[in-house]
Amino acid sequence: MGSYRCSVIVEVANVWESPTSPRPIDGPSVADRPDPVAWLEALDGVPDGRLGLHDRLLTQLVRGEPVEVVEDAVGGWVRVVCPNQPSGRDPKGYPGWVRVAHLGPFAPPPGRAGGPTPSVSSVVERCRAFGGTAYLWGGTSRFGVDCSGLVHRVLGDLGVVVPRDAADQQRALGEVCLAEVRPGDLYFFAREGRPAHHVGVVTAPMRMVHAPETGAVVIEEDVSPQRRATLVGAARPLP
Repeated sequence: MGSYRCSVIVEVANVWESPTSPRPIDGPSVADRPDPVAWLEALDGVPDGRLGLHDRLLTQLVRGEPVEVVEDAVGGWVRVVCPNQPSGRDPKGYPGWVRVAHLGPFAPPPGRAGGPTPSVSSVVERCRAFGGTAYLWGGTSRFGVDCSGLVHRVLGDLGVVVPRDAADQQRALGEVCLAEVRPGDLYFFAREGRPAHHVGVVTAPMRMVHAPETGAVVIEEDVSPQRRATLVGAARPLP
């Protein structure tokens, strides 16, 4: 079959590693009419409910976001790539599986061509607006975000397309000397010899808004000595 485009028709659609990745507790998120609030409440009611999404939930799509279907329906699922979420996993966009019921006819999103370049202050303000949002592995929506999902969503809402994952974001964006960072730049963190595993948005030198997995909410704080030990670089997503 040839590939074809669709658009997300629900408020938020999860993209999974495979059709068998969702657990019974994830049922509300894969229903024909997903209920993200009920899903997250269920996850919070069991140990490791959210952290159990590792290697299961890959990313999320919000209403109106385009996908390219590359494998037709299998038991109510389609395999897609997400062109608005660049990824080293696939040159066409982030790959994964989505419920057919969460997709509808393709409708081009409103264009931003010719619009003003967003200001660095708008990036910081939008990040701060996520304050208190719960951490969610793979999350890119107002219901929950992970560290790179926060960066991807905030910049995407401002018309700036950046990759979905932290390591890809670092590779794609222009490097900035740590001594020359400004608000709106990105800090990247990695263990020795490994790609970046964490990212935050600079609000001042050695201060950032980020979504820490252990902190459970999007917060603004000084970069701790423990994090500074893994700070490996900075990048500038805006000119």
